[in-house]
Amino acid sequence: MPNRDTLFAAPINKLGDWTFDEQVAEVFPDMIQRSVPGYSNIISMIGMLAERFVRPHTRIYDLGCSLGAATLSVRRNIKVDGCHIIAVDNSPAMVERCRRHIDAFRAATPVEVIEADIRDVEIQDASMVVLNFTLQFLEPDDRQRLLNKIYQGMLPGGILVLSEKFSFEDQQIGELLFDMHHDFKRANGYSELEISQKRSMLENVMRTDSVEAHKTRLHQAGFNHAETWFQCFNFGSLIAVKEDANS
Repeated sequence: MPNRDTLFAAPINKLGDWTFDEQVAEVFPDMIQRSVPGYSNIISMIGMLAERFVRPHTRIYDLGCSLGAATLSVRRNIKVDGCHIIAVDNSPAMVERCRRHIDAFRAATPVEVIEADIRDVEIQDASMVVLNFTLQFLEPDDRQRLLNKIYQGMLPGGILVLSEKFSFEDQQIGELLFDMHHDFKRANGYSELEISQKRSMLENVMRTDSVEAHKTRLHQAGFNHAETWFQCFNFGSLIAVKEDANS
């Protein structure tokens, strides 16, 4: 049973900016299940996409891997030989636990867990890249550069999975989905104080984009095919495919 997230259950005198520190890493599985609607579905479907798109003797990158849920889903579903998964996170606490989680399961596909800034990682021979609720924590100016680098390091026919919390150009819909997300968290046992304190800590470090803005960036990077494949309230995931010259 994962440790229950009670980090914000009591009033905090001085709320700083959000960090993925030791305390967050300790309760992260419970936190993300109770905070992100559809998270388990996205993780499962990432594995199904891996089964369809990962090619023999290629690399798979999980950028912002946290505890390795997407990495493990990919590895469980790879049915071809010679692949190598590179899982990257800049949080020492996350990387330490991710390595333990990966090592707890035996599989033929090797996984290399790297502590690094994803903006500094070279992308090569990739048949699949996962950005699972990661891009939203980068400075907006860095997002296009990262997507450009991913596209350039991806093999034709490769796939990018980009999961994010969305903002909406239609204010009325945006407010509705924002409120429904809060209802989701309340239903999962979070108090008004917990919701409010966490939101205050996140607002300076997590800047969300609209689906339209994500698609524009993906097309600008070079992806001809990009579309939303999953959404629940204001959370969702896009899929972008690098066109195969032979298709």
